Amino acid sequence: MFAPLPTPTTEDGSERRIGVEIEFGGLDRDAAAACVRAEFGGSLHDAGALETEIRDTGIGTFRVYLDTALRKYADTPLKKAGLELGSAVIPVEIVTPPLPPAALPTLEKLRARLRARGATGSRDGLFLGFGVHFNPEVPALSGTATVHIVTAYALIEDWLRAVNPINLSRRVLPFTDPYPRGFVDDLAAGWPEMDVDALFGLYARHGNTRNRGLDMLPLFAHLDRARFDRLFPRDTATGGRPTFHYRLPDCRIDEADYRLADEWNRWVLVERVAADRAAMAELAEAWAAHRGALLTVRPDWKDRADAILSRHGLSGEARL
Repeated sequence: MFAPLPTPTTEDGSERRIGVEIEFGGLDRDAAAACVRAEFGGSLHDAGALETEIRDTGIGTFRVYLDTALRKYADTPLKKAGLELGSAVIPVEIVTPPLPPAALPTLEKLRARLRARGATGSRDGLFLGFGVHFNPEVPALSGTATVHIVTAYALIEDWLRAVNPINLSRRVLPFTDPYPRGFVDDLAAGWPEMDVDALFGLYARHGNTRNRGLDMLPLFAHLDRARFDRLFPRDTATGGRPTFHYRLPDCRIDEADYRLADEWNRWVLVERVAADRAAMAELAEAWAAHRGALLTVRPDWKDRADAILSRHGLSGEARL
């Protein structure tokens, strides 16, 4: 079951919505689009650039496309050859419209339908870098609430990786870099007063890359495009949206016991940690002590984080 967000509304009182991206192999774009239409209804439309849209579903427009940089190039024999050569490893991606939380269980039905049609996940081959991304709307575009969630994620990221190990096929690809420890230092030191404006600049100082488990660049591009282009000149193609971009390390869509709900509930745990002031205070203090010790290394932190989360009753949801 999909757990509810601890902060279900935005600062204006509207329900927080969630966009979801699912990458997989084993099916072509037409077959994947047919699965979406069978589950949600609507009509199929060729959107060009290797993309199909499923419109008029009642909950918004779904997009299905080949997730490759070749999409942006004109149709040429070279492009066709590249697609043929890469067909075994280029994922098909389904992108949902922003969904209300009550609609998330329908994605489990879609996952089951895709699996039944032959969709494959990242464990089907060594270099299959397929993933699942959740894009929950941030609770606030200013102030501290959104930064508290980023800080909670940073403080328990090593622990999350330990209790839900990354598959080898993702470790060897450039999609799984953890937050730099210096960034976690600054977040912990800035809790609970740091606001979104300060986070914007801090994020830029600690590395210009989207290859993070929690990618904040779409939010920053939404908040201030001119500032974004100045601070992140390598990422000018990034589209802005008022969401977190939670990038799961793999997609196991073809495994019988895999559930999107389990992955979503790990994100909800991050937000629950952020909302627990006592747990956050203990985590931030313990992180500073960990970093100040002479003989600790990064893997040691997961055990300290585990003990803290257990004391506050916050560790169960991730152990799935």
